[in-house]
Amino acid sequence: MTVGDGRPAAKLLLAAFALAATGDLAALLASSDAAHTVFKPLLMPLLTAYVLTVKGPRLLIAALLFGWGGDVLLLADADAAFLAGMGSFAAGHICYLALFKRHGTPRARGAWLVAAYATALIATVALLWPDLPADMRGPVAGYSLLLTAMAFGATRLGLTAAAGGALFLLSDTLIATGVAEWPQAPRPDFWIMLTYIAAQFLLVSGVLAARLTSESAAATRSAEPTPPPRPLAR
Repeated sequence: MTVGDGRPAAKLLLAAFALAATGDLAALLASSDAAHTVFKPLLMPLLTAYVLTVKGPRLLIAALLFGWGGDVLLLADADAAFLAGMGSFAAGHICYLALFKRHGTPRARGAWLVAAYATALIATVALLWPDLPADMRGPVAGYSLLLTAMAFGATRLGLTAAAGGALFLLSDTLIATGVAEWPQAPRPDFWIMLTYIAAQFLLVSGVLAARLTSESAAATRSAEPTPPPRPLAR
């Protein structure tokens, strides 16, 4: 089963997810904190319900639920809630990494890709470090390492998941620049949520597609006739 599954319930849940995403982004554009507080906590549960409907992997469900925990915690304007939310997202990244290992296939990823993600990690942490609050430096650096590993690991599943991982990396980097009090683009919360919502949707799509491919390959292998035994030589 993949995104776009023909089951009526699956289509309905995807439509509800799209409506909630549209409502949340519109709320951010309108600077409506009340509407954002309503719509944001609906996003991951709706996507999780979709994954449950199409019988997706349990680790994918866990990753999305940890994302929901992070979403809710980050609604609170407190350092403790921010750190707890970061921890919840980190747990979700660990679930994604396990998924990529289980359902992904080894790909010929060039040295340039490894260098690109490594450079992004080092440069981001180095540039943010002086401007981060002292008590945030360690957690942000550790989380950035795990986040970058997840984004790089997503390339095992193909372009869709890779795009999702890259957008997740971008979304959380935008959050980090806000913590460091760097100058922000207009409506920064809108861009953070837009890239985050797209990231989670693309990761779900990539994981489900990769699982379907691996299951089809396994079924094909099991259907192949067993060659007859070779006669014993004298």
